[in-house]
Amino acid sequence: MSPHAAEPTPTDAAGRIAGIRDRIAAAEQDGARAEGSVTLIAVSKTFDAEAIRPVIAAGQRVFGENRVQEAQGKWPALREEFPDIELHLIGPLQSNKAKDAVALFDVIHTLDREKIARALAAECAEQQRNLRFFIQVNTGEEPQKAGIAPGETDDFVAFCRDELHLPLLGLMCIPPVDDTPGPHFALLRKIAERNGLSGLSMGMSSDFESAVRVGATHVRVGSAIFGSRDYP
Repeated sequence: MSPHAAEPTPTDAAGRIAGIRDRIAAAEQDGARAEGSVTLIAVSKTFDAEAIRPVIAAGQRVFGENRVQEAQGKWPALREEFPDIELHLIGPLQSNKAKDAVALFDVIHTLDREKIARALAAECAEQQRNLRFFIQVNTGEEPQKAGIAPGETDDFVAFCRDELHLPLLGLMCIPPVDDTPGPHFALLRKIAERNGLSGLSMGMSSDFESAVRVGATHVRVGSAIFGSRDYP
């Protein structure tokens, strides 16, 4: 059993996801975006397979996890049942986990330094897997947070794309908790545009509508789908 007090039943999950999709659609319209241009990533970190199955049954097929080891404990079996699942790593990645990450995930959102980029490129070649990547940008330049500084992003994009030939989808950010997120989303979009990148992974349960209006292509929503988390 999951440690969470209120796991979603199939009916609850379907209602929650439908509500979020309606809100995304409204934000797309507000931002003059094409209908269906945003991918909803259901963030299932800390929730076990029993809690995830109702969300899959409700039609959700794109999921995000923060930790490689936790994902290894639940997703291989789930993907045998549901082979059309697309799995995204949205948490920090250490180079010693690159092999496992490449074996399990389809998209990695947290590329942010040369060492991990080289490790992932080598593992993709070794395992003959075609992952896609977002570069994480520390838009608030917070010393405790992962991500490359905005001023270093152009050079890092060129390194990943031109030297390592990594398939870059775009950029990702997590704005500082106490800041208004809009300016951070706008900065990420500006950096992406000047580097010819169309993907923007930004926006979570509390601010995904704002992110969509600014141009998010992927939003990472967890608690609004699964309910509150009980962290150890």
